[in-house]
Amino acid sequence: MDFDFLFRGATVFDGTGAKAFQADVGVRGETIAAIGDLSAAEARESRDAQGLWLMPGLIDAHTHSDAFLLLEPMCPSKLAQGVTTEIGGQCGGSAAPRLNVARLPSDWEAQTYPPRPGHEGPGPNWDTVADYRTCLEAARPATNLILFAGHNTIRKGVMGDAPRAATSDEVARMVRVLEQALDEGAWGMTTGLIYHPGVHSTPEEVLALAAACARRGGMYATHMRSESDRLLEAIDEVLGLVRATGIHAQISHLKTTGRANWPKVDAAIAKIEAAREEGLWLHSDRYPYLSSGTDLDIILPDWASAGGNAAILSHLDDPADARRIARELDESGRDPVTVMIGGAWTPETQAFSGKTLADAMETWECSFGEAVVRILQADRSRTGAFFFGMCEENMLKILARPWVMPGSDASLRAPWGPLGRDWPHPRAYGTHPRFFRTLTERLGVSPEAAIHRMTGLPAQAFGIPRRGVVKEGTFADLTLIDPAAWRDTADYAHPHRFATGVDTVLVNGSPVFMGGQLNPSAPRRGRLLERA
Repeated sequence: MDFDFLFRGATVFDGTGAKAFQADVGVRGETIAAIGDLSAAEARESRDAQGLWLMPGLIDAHTHSDAFLLLEPMCPSKLAQGVTTEIGGQCGGSAAPRLNVARLPSDWEAQTYPPRPGHEGPGPNWDTVADYRTCLEAARPATNLILFAGHNTIRKGVMGDAPRAATSDEVARMVRVLEQALDEGAWGMTTGLIYHPGVHSTPEEVLALAAACARRGGMYATHMRSESDRLLEAIDEVLGLVRATGIHAQISHLKTTGRANWPKVDAAIAKIEAAREEGLWLHSDRYPYLSSGTDLDIILPDWASAGGNAAILSHLDDPADARRIARELDESGRDPVTVMIGGAWTPETQAFSGKTLADAMETWECSFGEAVVRILQADRSRTGAFFFGMCEENMLKILARPWVMPGSDASLRAPWGPLGRDWPHPRAYGTHPRFFRTLTERLGVSPEAAIHRMTGLPAQAFGIPRRGVVKEGTFADLTLIDPAAWRDTADYAHPHRFATGVDTVLVNGSPVFMGGQLNPSAPRRGRLLERA
């Protein structure tokens, strides 16, 4: 038998941006063995790809699937889009290293995980990156994962949720934890500098960690200190860090949040492009939607959220503090129509999933602040929310830049099982076909260039060896699509809807998605990828 899998007559987009060409592609084991006229060859499995497009497996440059891969290793929402590699541990929060009092984010912590091999009792019961790798290998995911170590996760492990600057000794301990994580397989470090406890870190703390990361060849990805009022200053902080350390950096989900900040987009892009012309290794990712998605408690006053979830619950349960929170939220000027409830955890709050806070205010005949407090009290501060504060013109300007790649900013999802009870942002199911269509149909980008932005570009930006291109000798991460049918179908009212148009997906040579659906009989060969 010549090949294990053979695509016959595909239109091949090789991920480099070069013009597409007609060819057969043969896979042997985990790698692409031959490209060309293979009409005389035999294969264990083959796919007639006439009229279909074959491209490298898509790389989701910004995800939060670390923990959920252990629950739903078949990765249905990602495979249905054509994704074969996720880059996780983002926004400062990673599944590992999970040390001392460090807890997972609330949506992860709420789940029950398989026990770590050799240990009794349900998880999460891993600690280090090495422990997490053992759990992931036991789960046998269908897709690959690149894991970054989250600064907030490391900080919590060293100093809990202390709402203050770290001491020099604490920074040194964080550096040691990060170095161990990098030695055990973490790709680099991420920050989430609007979230607790990272919001309390000084630029000097972040710089010390980034320098340690750079010394070990790691990367840096950042949810910056501001994406709104101090957007330009936040970009300057990133550029200063990159200049000081030489680290390769990724600005996460570049955006201009809040109408007053929309005019800053040109200056933001100009700063980044000037830095790139200067020689800094700097890229960004973006999802093609106008709402962000995070926890509802992000809008609480600083004093109410300082100290983490335990402090938040303490304030919510104190009647005087709860009234103060509601009053300050009412005085904030935030428009309740721009805040939509996502995942919720009680029948009372789940009734508002996919609806705005204005709807809750009308139903309960209460103020904006009172509605927020009531929802967070009922859900014990675990409510998800979508915030509509972005401008479509600015989104298109950002997506038009050739250094911007797709990042869903979403965990994998499934319409069934433990992950089907949530109410995710539609980007979890639709980012990649929507990104492609936005580029090609609205921005006039060629299909070859758009596919490069989704495959070869992230492979280059993150230094992922032997992936992101269709080339003999590279790993057989391959996605076959019907271009006319490739589109997103999920929306805010119906978030658990799969993308359409993906025909076949191979991950490390295994056809885990075939004929437009999951192929559970195929071996799952996804793995934690290693830096070169």
